[in-house]
Amino acid sequence: MSAAEVHEISVRDMGVRARAAARILRSLSTARKVAALRAIADGLRENAAVILAANAQDVQAATQAGLPEPMVARLRLDAPAIDGIARDVDAVAGLPDPVGETTPAQVQPSGIRVSTRRVPLGVLGVIYESRPNVTVDVAALALMSGNAAILRGGKETVRSNAVLEDVIRAALRAENLPADAVQIIRDPARERMLELLKLDDLVDAIIPRGGAGLHRYCVENATVPVIVGGIGVVHLYLDRSFTRTPEDVTRAVQIIRNAKVQKPSACNALDTLLIDRGALPVLPEIARDLAAHGVTLRADPEALTVLQGAGTPAGPAADADYGTEFLALTASIKTVGGLDEALDFIAVRGNHTDVILTRDPEQARRFVQDVDSAAVIVNASPRFNDGGQLGLGAEVAISTQKLHARGPMGLRELTTTKWVVEGDGEIRA
Repeated sequence: MSAAEVHEISVRDMGVRARAAARILRSLSTARKVAALRAIADGLRENAAVILAANAQDVQAATQAGLPEPMVARLRLDAPAIDGIARDVDAVAGLPDPVGETTPAQVQPSGIRVSTRRVPLGVLGVIYESRPNVTVDVAALALMSGNAAILRGGKETVRSNAVLEDVIRAALRAENLPADAVQIIRDPARERMLELLKLDDLVDAIIPRGGAGLHRYCVENATVPVIVGGIGVVHLYLDRSFTRTPEDVTRAVQIIRNAKVQKPSACNALDTLLIDRGALPVLPEIARDLAAHGVTLRADPEALTVLQGAGTPAGPAADADYGTEFLALTASIKTVGGLDEALDFIAVRGNHTDVILTRDPEQARRFVQDVDSAAVIVNASPRFNDGGQLGLGAEVAISTQKLHARGPMGLRELTTTKWVVEGDGEIRA
């Protein structure tokens, strides 16, 4: 099937072809899936110039259209980025294959032997914005987990994604695998996305990656189950016990800087610093470091008084600054009277990634036990809530819901289980 034919077929036809491909993929050996991923990685490297030329056109069009700079930054590729994407594909190929894992059989009183076997979900519909690397990440994870995928990127990535799709499908054909295992909806019209959301007879799960508006649209319009993720406020609670030595203060400054500054547009970047009232004396040092890296701070009256007294730039926080996912070089600060108050604050606004910096083991234990979020982190940056950092190789999304998958979704999270019952003529009494 040519690239033109891919562009012209309907979303329903894509679903039919994906379902047929999924039947083949679910029975593939690990070796054949690994070979396909190696071929994709090689194809990315060999076609880097073509990919970059298409991406440059996307970046130019996005800039001319006035797309915000963080979105343009997510869109932009260069030669090291292509090589990094290819390495990520190779990394996925090196991961343990979860498909086919079987639990030990349990013999029931009737004589039947019962076990469960891990199997692919089937056909994934992934909707995302701006980041062409997601195209390859999803394709690699879907293929390695035995799933077919229908992808719908943003209109700003149409040219980049078209070339990436051609590279991926060529690699699949070269390995005698169905090219329809990976298909991209190239028409950016919202009607095509709505058609994908309604394909409940052909698509097994919808995974959106993007802003709150995209997630809400999918939840409200889909008849396919939607796995919601990537949206949420990231909190970091600084306990006074982590400020008693100069070394710990330095560590706190470094962790908070990393949490906010390394990649402010990421969903696991810090939004709100909760500071124990007893730790307020070190707040100016933290704030000066953040301000030096371009961070705008919005503080509650108690913290603001401390900062202004130290001559540290900050502004007053409004109620809306708490519970807001900034995705930019902006952070809010809230003074709390200790762990209980911090836990109460997070309970209302948290669900994504929440961090405690403490030298008190009991406080760490309580924080981990009480905070009900996709990831809870002790004495480290929230930026570690990432599939690659947590050993998954890559991720399709970070789920913040509780059913099926929670947190970074790698290979295992793209599978489910089925019951296997073996007998020797048994009948139910």
